[in-house]
Amino acid sequence: MSAIPVAEDVLDADVAVLPAGEVAALLGQSPNKVRQMLRDGQLIAVRRNGELMIPADFVTETGVIKGLAGTITVLSDAGFTRTEMLRWLYSQDESLPGITPINALRTSHGTEVKRRAQAMAF
Repeated sequence: MSAIPVAEDVLDADVAVLPAGEVAALLGQSPNKVRQMLRDGQLIAVRRNGELMIPADFVTETGVIKGLAGTITVLSDAGFTRTEMLRWLYSQDESLPGITPINALRTSHGTEVKRRAQAMAF
């Protein structure tokens, strides 16, 4: 089994993160399924105090936020590392509704986010 890719913890201290096990419970999935989602690029994790943590912004009571996996794929295809993806998702962008790409995704503006991610690939 391949190792789980982990981003450097470049998040501000006020960004809420959840342990992978808590994300699994929230999603109604097994911890193994969440680890597979991390390997498959559907989620990004960091390590805090040695524990695998996932930004709380990535999930809701109904599942992984719509458009996140596709955005991660576009950024990966553009050559971004997991750390660079995380930094970009939380960077200010005044042209996006919600100010940051992650907030725009959470408010159903995934098309605009993916468009900007695709433009960065060129």
